Amino acid sequence: MRALFSRYPLLIMLLLCGYAFLYLPIFSLIIYSFNESRLVTVWGGFSTKWYGELVNNAPLLNAAWLSIKIAALNATLAIILGTLAALAIVRMRGTRGHKSLGIMVTAPLVMPEIIIGLSLLLLFVALEELTGWPEGRGQVTILIAHVTFSMAYVTVIVQSRLAHIDKSIEEAALDLGARPLKVFFTITLPMIAPALAAGWLLAFTLSMDDLVIASFVSGPGATTLPMVVYSSVRLGVSPQINALATIMIAVVSLAVLIAAVIMYRQEAADQKRQ
Repeated sequence: MRALFSRYPLLIMLLLCGYAFLYLPIFSLIIYSFNESRLVTVWGGFSTKWYGELVNNAPLLNAAWLSIKIAALNATLAIILGTLAALAIVRMRGTRGHKSLGIMVTAPLVMPEIIIGLSLLLLFVALEELTGWPEGRGQVTILIAHVTFSMAYVTVIVQSRLAHIDKSIEEAALDLGARPLKVFFTITLPMIAPALAAGWLLAFTLSMDDLVIASFVSGPGATTLPMVVYSSVRLGVSPQINALATIMIAVVSLAVLIAAVIMYRQEAADQKRQ
C-alpha cells in the first residue's frame, strides 16, 4: 500500500476523498441514531430511546413493511419479465422488429421519472373510468409502475449475460434429445443465475428507493417509506428516521457480507476442482 501511495499519491488521495464523501454521511447518520437529543445536529449523549420509539411508530413501520412487500414482488416479477424480454432480444437477433423491441423495453432507462409517473397516472385514471379497474390507486398500481421501469434494468443485465453464453452447450443438449424447456432450466438458467441475482437486487433497491413515480400512482391508503421519510424531512429530520435507516444499513451490510462469503467459498471450491 505504501509503495502504491508513493507511485500514485494524487490518485490515492482522490480515491480516499471520494470514499469519505460517500461513507462519512452514512457513519454520521448511524452515530446520531444513538443521540439523546431530538435535534439531530446537536449531540446530547448516548441513548437508544429512538429505537424504542421506532417500535411504537406504527405509520412508519407500516410504510416500511409496505415498501418491502412491493419491492420483493416487484423484483420477482421484473426478473421473470426481464428475462423473457432478454431472451427474445438475444435469440431473435436479425429478425423483423428486433430493434424496435429492444428500444421499447429499454426506453424507461432514459425516460425521466416524472414523465413515467405522469403517464402511468393518466393510464390508471383512464382504465378506471373505462373498466372500473383499478378501483382507486394503491399497492397494485405502485407495483405495476415499479415493474414497468425495473424490468428495463433487469433486461439489460440479463441480456449482457446471455450475449456471452456459449451457444454450443445448449445446441449440444438439443442434439442429444433434450427439450428446449429442459435445456433452459438445466443449462441456461444456471449460467445466467448471477445476472438474475444482480437484477433482483437492483430491482428491489430501485423499488425501495423510488419516490417520484410512487407519489404519482399511490393513493391515500398506500404510502411507501420514501414518501413518509420525505414528508417528515420537510418538517425536520426525526431521530427515528436515523434509527430506521441504521437498521436497514445493518441488514443490507449483513446480506452483502453473506453474499461475499458464499462467492468466496464458491471460488475456492472451483479452484480446488481445477
